[in-house]
Amino acid sequence: MQGKVVLVTGANTGIGEVTARELAGAGAKVWLACRNEGRAREAMARIRDVHPDADLHFLALDLGDLGSVRIAADAFLESEERLDVLINNAGLAGQRGQTAQGFEIAFGVNHLGHFLFTEQLTPLLVKSGTDADPSRIVIVASRAHTRVPPKKGIDWEALEKPTKTVSGFPEYSVSKLANVLHAKALARRLEGKPVRVYSLHPGVVASDVWRKVPWPFRSIMKLFMITNEEGAQTTLHCATSPSVIGESGRYYDKSAPAEATALARDEALQEELWRRSEQWIAPRS
Repeated sequence: MQGKVVLVTGANTGIGEVTARELAGAGAKVWLACRNEGRAREAMARIRDVHPDADLHFLALDLGDLGSVRIAADAFLESEERLDVLINNAGLAGQRGQTAQGFEIAFGVNHLGHFLFTEQLTPLLVKSGTDADPSRIVIVASRAHTRVPPKKGIDWEALEKPTKTVSGFPEYSVSKLANVLHAKALARRLEGKPVRVYSLHPGVVASDVWRKVPWPFRSIMKLFMITNEEGAQTTLHCATSPSVIGESGRYYDKSAPAEATALARDEALQEELWRRSEQWIAPRS
């Protein structure tokens, strides 16, 4: 990864921090795109405890506010002339509410904010890649996408309303389905260009993504989860392995290609989500 520039969203904790640490240790220049600068700086200090010469940079990014997403993308583009790997890692689960623009919180943060951020940075990714060494977009999705009932699909109207369920998990599952749909639609649009796109299930990880799940349920859940180090492995595989270069658009689990649900493979649904996402991220008067 020497000489490469990597951007990781949500890199101040959990598998995002592990991902940033490992890539920095491999020689990459790593940007930590996070909402909380203090926590990001603390993560950078922890990474430098392991890799003293790590080349780390902070980028302010609030995925729950599309205005912040645009500002963050502009700031990055003003600072860098290349981007080799974009890792859309940040996410939340078990929360209820709406984003600054009124979208259901899980969908708005996990998918829509990342959709806009990716659109803003894709031209630089295209510019930075080559046929022999393409740039990469890695989208951290989840096996939770399989929990969206095929007959129900996506309730489009619900995405512009507050979280309906008490647990927020059905909404989380929809947001993770959107991640896989996004990866497949984006890969199709980038065919013939030096960029590869992947989505993945990191495993059920005892990370900070569950921070809003009430105690004691959160503590009990984490007893059955894998570590952040284990959870980062598939992300790192998709971000660095030469073996995935010919597999753009694929969904990965345990560092190997896996079968996404029929719903996630539905090209019409991929295109419908893309069309609506483009409309939703358009600046509003």
